[in-house]
Amino acid sequence: MKTIFMVEDDEDLQTSIKCLLEIMGFKVVGIASNGEQAILIFKDFKKKPDIILMDYRMPLKNGLEVSKEILQIDPRMKIILTSADTSVKEEALSSGISDFLEKPFLNQTLINSINRILE
Repeated sequence: MKTIFMVEDDEDLQTSIKCLLEIMGFKVVGIASNGEQAILIFKDFKKKPDIILMDYRMPLKNGLEVSKEILQIDPRMKIILTSADTSVKEEALSSGISDFLEKPFLNQTLINSINRILE
């Protein structure tokens, strides 16, 4: 079973995306609500997740900053950055992030992105 670490500050989105991922056969191994928490949880994983689903706009550190820090720790980490702000898409993809999804996105768009990255 493929594992996903979700970094999202919106509790409603946390719940709905977690349900979707579990229905689709993925295991959510952690949820962080802000950038600082995301880095601490990531460093604590004994076994790193297969994918990180990362929100861009969050308290304390934004998703782009967090993603860059995580990629310094593990350059092979697969990260999907999600945001309504498309101005960060180019920087995200050029910094090693695997995919960028514009919010709001369809459930199938998220699942397709995850499956493509895991292939």
